[in-house]
Amino acid sequence: MEHSGTGRSAAFFDLDKTILARSSTLAFSRPFYAGGLINRRTVLRSAYAQFVYLLGGADHDQMERMREYISAMCAGWDVSTVQAIVADTLEHIVRPMIHTEAVELIEQHHAAGRDVVIVSSSGAEVVEPIGEMLGADRVIATRMVVADGKYTGEIADYAYGPHKATAIRALAEAEGYDLTTCYGYSDSITDEPLLAAVGHPYAVNPDKALRRVATERGWPVLVFAEPAQRLRFHRVRRPAVAAGVVAAAAAGALLLASRRRFRAS
Repeated sequence: MEHSGTGRSAAFFDLDKTILARSSTLAFSRPFYAGGLINRRTVLRSAYAQFVYLLGGADHDQMERMREYISAMCAGWDVSTVQAIVADTLEHIVRPMIHTEAVELIEQHHAAGRDVVIVSSSGAEVVEPIGEMLGADRVIATRMVVADGKYTGEIADYAYGPHKATAIRALAEAEGYDLTTCYGYSDSITDEPLLAAVGHPYAVNPDKALRRVATERGWPVLVFAEPAQRLRFHRVRRPAVAAGVVAAAAAGALLLASRRRFRAS
């Protein structure tokens, strides 16, 4: 286990199916369609992908396919257009998806003097505004290359699986966090490396594989169920700061994975 020796602590939260009840990526499919970024067929496929994701999550192979196909979806998208769409629809789309229990945990960690860091494989133009809404201190998310205000389709950093663990270790080194005193929350077995890197790992609404690991290792299992649409988020310590500049075009990832399934059926 990592140890920085400074005693500072942080709480690292996965986003989708941990803080949020569903995928932040897929939730913006209709606004992206209205903004001309995707077509109607992709919207329908995203609804199916959301259903599949809610039932069983996305395993390693599916996530790798997402990374593989993401460039085809986002290449040429205008960054400012994506940012504007997310800003205009954030309250309506995201607030009903937030778990009350997650909001309360974030408040508790802040009250205890810990930084709160959201770590998500979704893109920053989606994750960063959500982090700001929740008062997160840092955001780590997928980063893509931007040139002349548009996504080139190249992925610079994919905040997924073991890459999440690498990112939080780097952030701990930079910020002086003692990972043995830090907390981690996730629903997915793909985040096992992140959870294993902290002293206090928690499985939240875990998939079957993570539940099995949590049982074997004695990790607490939490159930988040209450929607937070009626809550007001009073605490904002400072706007969420990205650990890297992230591409919102990662919002096409699960849509592309579902496209592969549709073609195969």
